[in-house]
Amino acid sequence: MNLVLTVLEIVAPVFALAAIGFSWVRAGFEYRVEFVTRLATSLAVPCLIFMTLVRADIAPAALATVSAAALAAYAALGLAFWTGLRAAGMDIRTWLAPMVFGNTGNIGLPLALFAFGEAGLSLAVVIFAVTSVLAFTVGVWLVSGGGAPARVLREPMVPAALLGVVFLSQGWQVPVWIANTMDLIGQMAIPLMLLTLGVAVARLRPAGFLRPFGMAAMRVAACTAVGWAVGTAIGLSGVALSVLILQVATPAPVTSYLLAEKFGADAEAVAGLVVVSTLLSVLTIPLTLAVLL
Repeated sequence: MNLVLTVLEIVAPVFALAAIGFSWVRAGFEYRVEFVTRLATSLAVPCLIFMTLVRADIAPAALATVSAAALAAYAALGLAFWTGLRAAGMDIRTWLAPMVFGNTGNIGLPLALFAFGEAGLSLAVVIFAVTSVLAFTVGVWLVSGGGAPARVLREPMVPAALLGVVFLSQGWQVPVWIANTMDLIGQMAIPLMLLTLGVAVARLRPAGFLRPFGMAAMRVAACTAVGWAVGTAIGLSGVALSVLILQVATPAPVTSYLLAEKFGADAEAVAGLVVVSTLLSVLTIPLTLAVLL
């Protein structure tokens, strides 16, 4: 009973905030996703990433190990899903990116914070930074059929992560008034992302759920297994291994739907995967946490 209550205490705030966003739109109230998303990704999330890394109590060796583990996990998933999709005759441009990259921001960061505290959040931010770089370079290239990876330089999250790593590795400190300002801005990030997730799910209208359900179930099983296998092989243990598994196994991100819509992939299919994998995570995340805690 104690384990069940602990898991519920961890996941309840995440899904409660998403449910508020969902209900807000269903009630007919206005919510400008483009504005809120730009505010979060261009300002709040970069501040959160930078300040979390600056204050992270992570040895440089551990930082390198977690980054390497995340890169290896995504490489393994990319190869596995590319092979499976190609064998099944499915569109690589539509399915590969949302199958590989998870929602390590909206869901992964708050889960790591609630489950493992500041230490877990610090590790999750490292994995989130790796995911962001890959998603806005390799991911965009996949969906667009040959997009420009140079756009990564225009995403504020990436320089924030790189600058945070420099401060962390050098032991530099941020002036108190700047740190306090960035803390206030960064505190908006997680609530905004969770509310926006609920809003986006409420507005998606996938054509069907049978194929997305099968893809989502296969995705969470493969991602969990790969996260555990790669983390164990690299030598992660304890909180670091748990955070890697949790982050890699997060559901497909809403941004994958937005990218599919923008670049002319099958946006309806991706919408179905986002909706179903997010709903499925209501069951799979508590089960995963029950094993990891």
